Amino acid sequence: MKAFLRSDGVQGFLGWVLGTYLRLVLRTVRWRHENLACVEPVLADDATGAIALFWHGRIPLCLATAPQWWRKRTRCLVSPSADGEFIARALDMSGFPAIRVSSAKKGDAAKARQAVAAIREATTWVKDGGALVVTPDGPRGPNEVIAAGSLQIARRSGQPVFLMGIAANPAWQLAGTWDKVMFAAPFGRGAVVWEGPLHVPADADEAVIAGLIADWSARLSAATRRAEALVGRPHIDPLPGR
Repeated sequence: MKAFLRSDGVQGFLGWVLGTYLRLVLRTVRWRHENLACVEPVLADDATGAIALFWHGRIPLCLATAPQWWRKRTRCLVSPSADGEFIARALDMSGFPAIRVSSAKKGDAAKARQAVAAIREATTWVKDGGALVVTPDGPRGPNEVIAAGSLQIARRSGQPVFLMGIAANPAWQLAGTWDKVMFAAPFGRGAVVWEGPLHVPADADEAVIAGLIADWSARLSAATRRAEALVGRPHIDPLPGR
């Protein structure tokens, strides 16, 4: 079954389906943006890069931010997993090519080298004025907890980070998934709550990074809850332990 799902034909079809849905949501949902002014200076400056974070469960809503990021050279950080493959294809359909990176398991030297290479590529991209969009709790969770990779890119590149809380109503959420993935119904209401710019000090050590992870995770969740409130959407708690 895994081999079937990973086949090029299946991945291409799934990518087309998701890409078509993403554009339908962008065009038919009435999107409201709060605090958009915080990111405007970066969008207007080709020389300044940016890192934008939103939770993995809001991938089906992510093109709500496309009109902003289309104004810059923008790529997405995407897992090389089977799910990541069709997501990457869907995003590429909308003008956001991927940089593929995975979280290497302990002892997997090959994947560790691939992860380091991808982080290096992403850092260079942002340092050179590009924007990088990341779901920092993906692809495996835990839900709404930022992994260190995006902060390391911010530290090494010296570029600002922006948080994007996204929600829609009416919408469907898959209660059995670790990230409570949300699918917006067409012709509803949507909201994006922006926060930033945030920075990681160049001399940040592991303790500082850990503190920023806790703080920024709470802020991104708060922005997401605010977006839910703006559209009248009740929050669904994550699965226990995720």
